[in-house]
Amino acid sequence: MKSDKLRVVVAEDSPTARRLLVEILRSDPSFDVVGEARDGLEALELTRRLRPDLVTMDIQMPNMDGLEATKRIMTEVPTPVVVVSTLVERDIQTSMAALRSGALAVLQKLVGPQAPDFETEARRLRDTVKAMAAVKVIRHWPSRDEGPKPRHPTTQAPRGRPGLLAIAASTGGPAALHRILSELPATFPLPILVVQHIALGFAKGLATWLDSVCPLEVKVAEDGEALRPGVVYIAPDERHLGVRADRRVEVSNAAPVGGFRPSGTWLFRSATRVFGSSTAAAVLTGMGQDGLDGLREVHEAGGWVMAQDEATSVIYGMPAVAVAAGVVDEVLPLGDFSRRFQELAGQEARGA
Repeated sequence: MKSDKLRVVVAEDSPTARRLLVEILRSDPSFDVVGEARDGLEALELTRRLRPDLVTMDIQMPNMDGLEATKRIMTEVPTPVVVVSTLVERDIQTSMAALRSGALAVLQKLVGPQAPDFETEARRLRDTVKAMAAVKVIRHWPSRDEGPKPRHPTTQAPRGRPGLLAIAASTGGPAALHRILSELPATFPLPILVVQHIALGFAKGLATWLDSVCPLEVKVAEDGEALRPGVVYIAPDERHLGVRADRRVEVSNAAPVGGFRPSGTWLFRSATRVFGSSTAAAVLTGMGQDGLDGLREVHEAGGWVMAQDEATSVIYGMPAVAVAAGVVDEVLPLGDFSRRFQELAGQEARGA
């Protein structure tokens, strides 16, 4: 009889840290630690052989580090990966690289039961592993030109150019944003507002990382600043992002919408109330249905609504509910968003 327990492989080169992580997981009867790896090569081999529900992955390990092991797992035997590392807090670039490699979440390594917040952090780790183990991950192809190409959608009749681009994403979003924004030229003529659900304290790091790898300027949004063409505004930690009536950036401490702050719905509603039919909105990979009510307002106002397709989404949650609700004009594979954004903005896409 198949066990109902979540089968986990733990990859950690330190025996002490590995033992602690195994004990934290085994303290919950819903987990079964089926394998322990001392390096990335062992993690890859155990994942191939045992086919676990999830792998917890350290980053700094001998023979093969956690980033390379995550990439190999996602190309060879797609399995949810949660990175647990001391580098998460010290090196935001490494954390973003882990997400780009295919990890679904990054968590700070626990120091031990002597820490004052140990039980809270241990519970958070178990909760994250449970949530991520339920994610249906997709295969990551070794290069962007490999793998199946989804069909191009049928687009609406031509309309006027939008004045603003609003994007919402959750799990899998950082890597998706990197792909899209890195393919847009520095001359892109629209301001871009982004709500990305991410762990507390990571918004600034996400903006810094994207800014370092994309032609566009990427920054954490500040309340009241001007909306500038070719600038990407990331919602700050625990704050809504929107547009004020005077077409400046709005950062708000208002109550969460549907449990989220920042909220995609808040962003889309705010943009639509100011830009109306000149709003272009996109919903990317993510769990749940944040953004749906806001996308409905964009759609009813005559703006553009785009959603990432199932084949290229890490989690086809947020895009799926928008498509099912009939508020989406175009369903696009991840690789087509930058081209489409440039077309809407009146630019000739690079490589077109």
